[in-house]
Formats: sequence, C-alpha cells, structure tokens
Amino acid sequence: MAFDPQKDKVLKKWKCEETGLVVSINQYGDGEPKLQIGPRVFKRSDGEESQRKAGRLTIEDLMWLYDIIDEVKEDLVRLASPL
Repeated sequence: MAFDPQKDKVLKKWKCEETGLVVSINQYGDGEPKLQIGPRVFKRSDGEESQRKAGRLTIEDLMWLYDIIDEVKEDLVRLASPL
C-alpha cells in the first residue's frame, strides 16, 4: 500500500524557537498516534523557511525537550487509545 499524504495528520506540534527543533504527535489514518522528533526548521538567508533532519540533539534541544516532556506525555496519553 502506498503512502497517502492526506491520511497523515499532525495532532499537536511544538517548536523550539532557539534551535528550530520540532516535536509533534502524528497519526496516519486510524493508526496509533506517535511522537516524532524532527525536523529542524530554520530561516534561510533569503528569508524562506527550510527544513532538515533533526540529527543529533544539542544541550539546548535536550533542555527544551526536558521542559516540555510532561505536556507532550499528557497529550500523547490523551490522544492515544486506551491500553
């Protein structure tokens, strides 16, 4: 079965303004909501937004993730089906 972009939904998204790292809760079709770390969004010199892989996390990324992790966990638990 081929990937259908219309079935891919972003349910919640957080972005670190300092590093551009994006963390999101995504769901494909009726599948289980899952956490995605990345991409990294940044502004190019021409002012346009661009994306790249998150790659390795810096200490700034880690501290930001640490600060939001409880909110992320609560939202993922709320959006996921009961175990």
